[in-house]
Amino acid sequence: MEIGVQFYTLRDFCKDLNSFSETLKKVADIGYKNVQISGTCDYEPQWLASELKKNGLKCVLTHTKADILQSETELVAKNHDVFDCTYVGLGFYDFKEEGSESIEKFIDIYTPVVNALAENGKYFMYHNHAHEFKKIGGKIILQHLAEAFPTDKLGFTLDTYWVQAGGGDPVQWIEKLSGRVPCIHLKDHTYDRKMAVVGEGNIDFDRVFQNAEKAGTKYMLVEQDDCYGEDPFDCIKRSYEYLKSKGF
Repeated sequence: MEIGVQFYTLRDFCKDLNSFSETLKKVADIGYKNVQISGTCDYEPQWLASELKKNGLKCVLTHTKADILQSETELVAKNHDVFDCTYVGLGFYDFKEEGSESIEKFIDIYTPVVNALAENGKYFMYHNHAHEFKKIGGKIILQHLAEAFPTDKLGFTLDTYWVQAGGGDPVQWIEKLSGRVPCIHLKDHTYDRKMAVVGEGNIDFDRVFQNAEKAGTKYMLVEQDDCYGEDPFDCIKRSYEYLKSKGF
């Protein structure tokens, strides 16, 4: 398995192409080789491909805006070809028990999306938060999604913090979703429910690493949505140093 960083952590430093470029260099200077692009300013795929190459980085996953995913699916796939990225992610869906944001509506909207991405050599990745652990009809939402889509069409960017915040066990869910978690988010969880640098909270990451490897995970991406006033670059550096100490 390889490690990387989720750029949503650094979104405040990627509001224009110049600062985005500088941030890519800073991430590479820390030692990261893989990135997920999410929460940045708009960019042309050719620009990103050039910047990644310049810094020795690989984009392994994106979070792509829902409206673009739905209306321009084939173009999304072709753009990902430009910077050699297989995994196309959706970062959030506000599930409700019924209506326009129900599970059934999600399935209806995203079935053609996942099919078109697969036909174009891409793999759709859904990123969870805590609310996917709400039960509807006796099953949690995450389980509904896993049952509604085939393994080879939809994967999960399982987020260790949000699983624990939702009352789940990150390791158990990595096991349950074995074969469809090629990318996961590493985010630590403190006793007072804050997000933390990897290794500085109370998630048992040794078990996460062991079971992620068994489940077929290729990339473990550091993410910290909120650094609570600390420098996000220092936070991702400390996470990097912890992961290097574990042999990654």
